[in-house]
Amino acid sequence: MSDTYCFLHLRGAQRNWQPLKEALDAQVLPNWEAVGITVWGVWHGLFGVASNELIVMVAGTSETNLDEITAPLAGIAEIRRSELLINTVRPVDTQPCEQSGLYVFRFFDVLHKDVDEIVQLSNEAWKSFENVDDYQAEPRGLFCQRDLSDASGTMLLVTWYDGLESWQTSRRPPDAARDNFRRRHDLTRSTVAIATRLVS
Repeated sequence: MSDTYCFLHLRGAQRNWQPLKEALDAQVLPNWEAVGITVWGVWHGLFGVASNELIVMVAGTSETNLDEITAPLAGIAEIRRSELLINTVRPVDTQPCEQSGLYVFRFFDVLHKDVDEIVQLSNEAWKSFENVDDYQAEPRGLFCQRDLSDASGTMLLVTWYDGLESWQTSRRPPDAARDNFRRRHDLTRSTVAIATRLVS
């Protein structure tokens, strides 16, 4: 069964992200934990994210609603973006991300009728994409919107790399992966990516 996840792009009032992280730990996490919401990961920006911003992803149950997630953030962070999502083939559980390295968040603008095919193409591509010696990469999560009632919407892919060099090299994946990624690209109307590092 799919879990509820929420992508949050948060901005703090200070110049750097550290005060925002401290406020989240002290004031927000206890409220989330009280209603069964856990943190999947917290990331600061490498590029595409301001110095006083954090990317946060939390996980809940199928009953978790957006208000439960965002209400504790009032007065602590500006919510620049929030997306209520469900996991597809990855992740298989809500175990938090722990491995240091580069995490790239890539948003796809898609037609919801194509979500299942995009998931299938991605899953097939990863079989060869991950099993190479030239770079280290692992897709950690592929998410779609929980509400698919509109004709179009957003999917989110979160991929871990051991560093920027692997990210660059992985843009030339094995042929089998490249073919599936090309077919997936044909089903996406636009993409936006941001690069981050996990906050320990």
